[in-house]
Amino acid sequence: MSAEMNEPIEDVEAFRLRARAWIGENMGPPQRGDLVRYYPDDAEELAAVTRDRGLQRRLYDGGFAGICFPRAYGGLGLTPAHQRAFNEELAGREFPSRLTVPTFTPCAAVLLDFGTEEQKLRHIPAILRGDEIWCQLLSEPGGGSDVAGATTSAVQDGDHWVINGSKVWTSGAWWGDYALCLARTNWHVSKHQGLTVFIVKLHQPGLEIGRIERLDGSTESCQEFLTDVRVPDSDRVGDVNEGWVVGTRWMFHERVGHNSPLVTMAAGAFRGGSGEPYVVRIAREGGQLDDPRTRDLIGEARTLDLVGRHLLRRLALGVPSGKLSEHSPAVGRLFGGIAAVRQSTIAFEIAGGAAGTWAEDDGATADVGMRFLMRQAACMGGGTTEISRNVIAERMLGMPREPSMDRNVAFRDVPRGPRQTATTEA
Repeated sequence: MSAEMNEPIEDVEAFRLRARAWIGENMGPPQRGDLVRYYPDDAEELAAVTRDRGLQRRLYDGGFAGICFPRAYGGLGLTPAHQRAFNEELAGREFPSRLTVPTFTPCAAVLLDFGTEEQKLRHIPAILRGDEIWCQLLSEPGGGSDVAGATTSAVQDGDHWVINGSKVWTSGAWWGDYALCLARTNWHVSKHQGLTVFIVKLHQPGLEIGRIERLDGSTESCQEFLTDVRVPDSDRVGDVNEGWVVGTRWMFHERVGHNSPLVTMAAGAFRGGSGEPYVVRIAREGGQLDDPRTRDLIGEARTLDLVGRHLLRRLALGVPSGKLSEHSPAVGRLFGGIAAVRQSTIAFEIAGGAAGTWAEDDGATADVGMRFLMRQAACMGGGTTEISRNVIAERMLGMPREPSMDRNVAFRDVPRGPRQTATTEA
């Protein structure tokens, strides 16, 4: 038994009181734009990223970084209950939002699950210090949500791998440091059997990063073009051609997202950024708190929020313990996507005409209209809700699989191009 396991664990309430005192002295209120991904110029966005790195370093120096990470890699080795307590005490305070997802989960989580000891010692402490921000080189331009259909290739050349291909919809790649990359290493077996995961340094020769402007004006999402990018075999994560084993766990961590016990974030931050629910602030500023219809809508939004948080918390604890299927996070992903669309719609309905046109100084209603226009993204990012429906139906309920032309076929023989019917198997 390790020394870490033998050491007594601090009582949760004692930890909460200690965290409360430290947070009160060291973490101020959120600054405008802490949870925003759109900036009028790159310099402002880079400044926000630098600020987040500094906040993470503050947590590290204060002894509150990596609460559930093993002590061997710079964490505290505490329990999910300790992390929840810290997040609750952090409510209404600043925190390094750009390092939550995907840096801490799924990326750091995957390293903990599958990384070598050298990889963990090299990268986990750097992540906890805020020195490294990680991304996911996962989706591809022609692949949709069919992650296993990756065509980005990795060919071994001595003690290195040479990677060629393209990835897309990578959040924060232009200011990130490293990424997990899923690549095809064997074209002679079925698509799930010929994949391998690598650690890729984002800014290096042969890797070109382009920016994608979305409807809301943000350019955080990127597309990467990899041309003869060389990666040492020491940066391979998991066994060769066993990338789908890594990928399955990777998808679990991604679907759990901000509810992972590895993530430090202010409770309620992504539901409006303050102790008062987002829809309540909209109603209050619009003078509608006493309107019965508005109160019903607020109650619906609150119910969705409560169910979502407790569902994801149960999944985050149940899957690692073996009490729930490894496919169970698909339930949380499906609920989260549908609930997010409905909550954006509720906010729009409460705001009424004020959501149709807005200015930056319009308070809580300033971004209601744009959130409504972007609402469907909640059902696409991180794997579509349609994929989740398939996973639930086929792998949890035992229903017949959808027909697929590429099952048990060597990937080199699978037709690819505009006439291809994409599989819906995640």
